[in-house]
Amino acid sequence: MRPGGRTDLRDRLREVLLDPVEAAALEVHGRTDAAVLVPLFLIGDALHVVLTRRREDLRRHAGEISFPGGRQDPEDADLRATALREAQEEIGLAPDGVDLVGALQPTPTIATNYAVYPFVGQIEPGQSWRPAEAEVAAVLELPLQALRDGYGRRRMLRRGVPFRTDTYVVDDHLVWGATARMLADLFDRLDRLAP
Repeated sequence: MRPGGRTDLRDRLREVLLDPVEAAALEVHGRTDAAVLVPLFLIGDALHVVLTRRREDLRRHAGEISFPGGRQDPEDADLRATALREAQEEIGLAPDGVDLVGALQPTPTIATNYAVYPFVGQIEPGQSWRPAEAEVAAVLELPLQALRDGYGRRRMLRRGVPFRTDTYVVDDHLVWGATARMLADLFDRLDRLAP
């Protein structure tokens, strides 16, 4: 993908992403509604994404890599507001620094029974991250091409049960589960962009 700048990128992404309002209205299996932000930024011609590595001592999804996000609070105006609030709480990304350009297909989580609504936001590069000490071990800025190149089906073990699943690996960063499914959706949509 070789966009011609910030405005061009926003317009091109909107061509292939779901409308955020329409995406938030989609029904997906899950007991609890949640939202994540998929923050994208350009360095030169390379599109990057921001992910978090969760702390190892958390009760759920310990040590996993995910997008900033969480469950919807009653005071959130909608799921888009949830994604923006959670990104601010988890990594210090100010909501007014995010241009929400679209959404991905909502994704259910298997183990925790969440209905996760991913919203794609364009941000400026060079952010100063402030990870929430209680849940975020690290903030990762990864080139999308490196993630794509690191794709593979891998055998994993969860709670003593072996299974094969889609994964993305960059260096020692392993992305799998709902986050990997969201990345696959993003890659499919980016592939539809005209060169």
